[in-house]
Amino acid sequence: MRFLTAVALALVLSFQAAGVALSAEEPDLIFKKSTVWKFLTPDHKLAAYAIDDPLVDGVACHFTVPEKGGVSGWLGVAEEVSDISLACRQVGPVVIKDNFEQGEEMFRQSRSFMFKKMRIVRGCDTERNVLVYLVYSDKLIEGSPKNSTSTVPLMPWGDQQPPRCADYVED
Repeated sequence: MRFLTAVALALVLSFQAAGVALSAEEPDLIFKKSTVWKFLTPDHKLAAYAIDDPLVDGVACHFTVPEKGGVSGWLGVAEEVSDISLACRQVGPVVIKDNFEQGEEMFRQSRSFMFKKMRIVRGCDTERNVLVYLVYSDKLIEGSPKNSTSTVPLMPWGDQQPPRCADYVED
């Protein structure tokens, strides 16, 4: 019986690690705040993270996700809820490194054992020279209508003029 438990735990941890490895860069944990106390198991929490846009230097996004505690959260098999907030800002001179498609994925992270992923995608409001970031979660069966949007107007930084994001959008 212990052998089966160990094998199951190893599978859970390997799937969880594979889900996290889907993104090129891991987000930086800023802090966690407990929201529901659990006896003898981890509490439910809200976790705030930061991630830099890998294609756009000078832009960072912060997102907050709920993390389930309890036994299922502790084992890494809990399906996390889709409530995710997002805020993106210009934090330095903006340099867009390459062309991108509207709605191109910037970051992805697993939100359940196998079936749900959180995605941050990027677009460009070409008329206003504003980068638009959208976070949502998708589920293999039905998806999720919960989402959050943040915008980053491209502004001068010091004496450097900002690029026009329209120049980098692929048709």
